[in-house]
Amino acid sequence: MSLNLVRRVSTSPLAFPLAAMAALVMFFLSETSYGHADASLNALSTIGNARLDTQTLWRSLLDAETGQRGYLLTGRPEYLKPYVDAQGHVTAALDGLEKYYAQDPVGRPLIIELSRLANEKLSELSTTLKLKSEGKETAWRELLLTNIGKEKMDAVRNASQILVQRETQKINQERERVSRTILVNRIGVSGLTALSLLALFMYFRQTAALDRQRNEQQNEVKVERDHLEKEVQERTAQLTELARHLQTAREDERSRLARDLHDELGALLTAAKLDAARLKSRLGTALTPDITARLTHLNETLNSGIALKRRIIEDLRPSSLSNLGLVAALDILTREFSERTNLEVLTNLVPVSLSPSGELMVYRLVQEALTNIAKYANAKQVNVKLFTEDNRVEVFVKDDGIGFDIEVPRLWAHGLLGMRYRVEAEGGIMTLKSSPGHGTVVQANLPSKIK
Repeated sequence: MSLNLVRRVSTSPLAFPLAAMAALVMFFLSETSYGHADASLNALSTIGNARLDTQTLWRSLLDAETGQRGYLLTGRPEYLKPYVDAQGHVTAALDGLEKYYAQDPVGRPLIIELSRLANEKLSELSTTLKLKSEGKETAWRELLLTNIGKEKMDAVRNASQILVQRETQKINQERERVSRTILVNRIGVSGLTALSLLALFMYFRQTAALDRQRNEQQNEVKVERDHLEKEVQERTAQLTELARHLQTAREDERSRLARDLHDELGALLTAAKLDAARLKSRLGTALTPDITARLTHLNETLNSGIALKRRIIEDLRPSSLSNLGLVAALDILTREFSERTNLEVLTNLVPVSLSPSGELMVYRLVQEALTNIAKYANAKQVNVKLFTEDNRVEVFVKDDGIGFDIEVPRLWAHGLLGMRYRVEAEGGIMTLKSSPGHGTVVQANLPSKIK
């Protein structure tokens, strides 16, 4: 009976038109899928450029501020070159972002706000330099000591993070489109294979030709799929490398700024303290109670400035980490945190084997977690652990604070998000557990390495 059915189908006048129509449908699916995949890849490239412009804008503003601070602290003109170069980079990045968001009704207000904030930041830097060039030392120092610059940079950083998050969502959407395109291609290949098998029974004499056609089409689909997979892998590797580069550049900039503060600002404060001591000794018996009190206040102020300088340098680049090791550095960090916040900090720190970059990453992770606890947790007790288990290093920071819903997006979570990328760059895994009223746990698991 099946042979009779095949014979009837093969002799039917509708057999060839139906087969031709089915082939055309499969060809249309294949071409449509290719067009969608090509459009998705182009969109990924455009989105990547927009993300790069956003990061370039933020990094350039940091370079401009660093150059301005270096010039104000040292008075050396060569520090102005990063500031001047950064202005051009900021302008180019803003131009690219404005073109990209020109037709985006949601993103357009964000880039307008980001442009306003960036220009205000550049204006603030320019005003300080202008006051410096006019010899108005008190004016530019007072302006520098205000929180205007920090507020502007925080606002720029928050706006940049929102744009980066939106572009990340777009990248995920485009990846889903690519996955759907590949699925459509697979469906097309499966249908075409079924049609080829049917044609094998209907047109036995054309077996060889149909086999060649099927193999060619399968090869084309395989090449296209391999191309898409390679493109996705390359994009992922580029984004990972970019994140690693930005983190490395940030730490290098912190180290350079810490050295500058130690060398330049430390020398200035020490010289001022020595001058105050000489002045006091030379006045001798001419000292009045008022002058003595003022000299004592001046000496205390200089001591406070030196202590502040040391604390800033330690925040930028912890010397205890390279001099004493990770365990001692974490012990100092938690002890100072407890003294500063009056929170009870319980520690269980065991020496572990990590590379220098891994130790710095662990230190920054604990530092970021403690900072968030001080700002948001309203906790009474903090528990910090560091140990090795099954040739894996475990880092554990827990508080008994108010907690939060991890499913609800928060702007301040970008710090932990950045640490997640740094942990993954070291081959580790970071987990965050929290719920309202039950505290927060930040935990990282990474491979033990020989230094």
